[in-house]
Amino acid sequence: MNFDTHRAGLLLHPTSLPSGTLADAGRWLDFLRAAGFGVWQMLPLGIPLTGLSPYQCASAFAVNPGLFPAAPVDMHGFADWRRRQAHWLEDFARFMAIKAEQGNAPWTDWPAALRDRDARTLAGFDAAHADKLEAVMVEQYGAAMQWRRIHAHAAAHGIQLFGDMPIFVAHDSADVWAQRGLFLLDDAGHPSVVTGVPPDYFSETGQRWGNPHYNWAAMQADGFAWWRARLAAHFEWFDLVRIDHFRGLAAAWVIPAHEPTAIHGEWVEAPGAALLQAIADEMGELPLVAEDLGIITPEVTALRHRFGLPGMAVLQFAFDHHADNPHKPENVHPDTVYYTGTHDNDTTLGWWRALPDEARQEVMRQLNVDDPDAVPDVMIDMVLESRAALAILPLQDVLRLGSEARMNTPGTDNGNWTWRFAWDALPHDLASNLLEKLQKAHRCETKPKP
Repeated sequence: MNFDTHRAGLLLHPTSLPSGTLADAGRWLDFLRAAGFGVWQMLPLGIPLTGLSPYQCASAFAVNPGLFPAAPVDMHGFADWRRRQAHWLEDFARFMAIKAEQGNAPWTDWPAALRDRDARTLAGFDAAHADKLEAVMVEQYGAAMQWRRIHAHAAAHGIQLFGDMPIFVAHDSADVWAQRGLFLLDDAGHPSVVTGVPPDYFSETGQRWGNPHYNWAAMQADGFAWWRARLAAHFEWFDLVRIDHFRGLAAAWVIPAHEPTAIHGEWVEAPGAALLQAIADEMGELPLVAEDLGIITPEVTALRHRFGLPGMAVLQFAFDHHADNPHKPENVHPDTVYYTGTHDNDTTLGWWRALPDEARQEVMRQLNVDDPDAVPDVMIDMVLESRAALAILPLQDVLRLGSEARMNTPGTDNGNWTWRFAWDALPHDLASNLLEKLQKAHRCETKPKP
């Protein structure tokens, strides 16, 4: 990422578009262009396993076909695309077809021959379910072709697509089933240790994500082939990719699988430098953003700097009494993506309303604001006017929405990932007002339609 640029973007997952799908993508990109934004950031596009969370998905490569409007698929080029995606596509199709046949049971509960990928059993399954397997693959191909058109539309508007990649993958996924040796599992395929983070700002008991940890020794032995393929796929879809929980590439919080919370775990080092070097050797410049929120060690920062990756800062985290707080505007450097809040935060208005009186006074003092109603807007301006190379605003903050529009509350299962906006909720002068803001902050790279 070029830290000399001064861009701005909006954060909005496709499920938050009015239709809940990418059917609205063209109109949304037109709005971004009219408002002067050069980046559209979204959450992962994978297939949620249970519920709606895009951070626990059935595959590290497949996309959620439900995000794409139903449309006939032009099969021209399918055979060539299928060959190029063979390293993940066929096992993914098998995984989904078997899972459907097994009543959606996790792969560890399948009959042993299917669970353990007995070659003769899989060959028989393929022969008996050829049509179903092809249907799954064609569905993925159709989504990829639709995305290609969306990507071209964005590029024509000078808008970069900013994707998101969870650092870990779900246990009940095609990747873990197909390549058990790359993960720390017991003989029955269950994780021996699971992922998460220790107690932090969001949770007193930490977050027990439950994903399996990588068998880094096995991954390093084949030159990180799976990781290289995974990132190559993301770079094909996006112009910029955020690695969620980047610190897991330096060291990861390892929790014994029997522990019910994330309190009892330990930090275990990971070969992140070797991994990123292998990817850089193959791909050159790495269009990555490191999600480095939370408790970050000097080793994590050194790893990020070594590979020239921008980190993240969140203005909602800035209002303490520590002068060295990296989220304070004066401490934000160009190699940063700066947010008012992320998808895991409350909206800025919701956050502001929920603060106790003493904290509200401190925020107003640090912002040098007398009018409490002005705080959310001043925070938007502060992010835009910062030194960060990229400023990102959630659409909810731009629309001045409260906690009812929050996207996710970490550690809870209720009501997350469901927020959508309506086109008529965008004021008629919103684009022109935003364009003026971005021009004032010298972040307007695109020009509105004449």
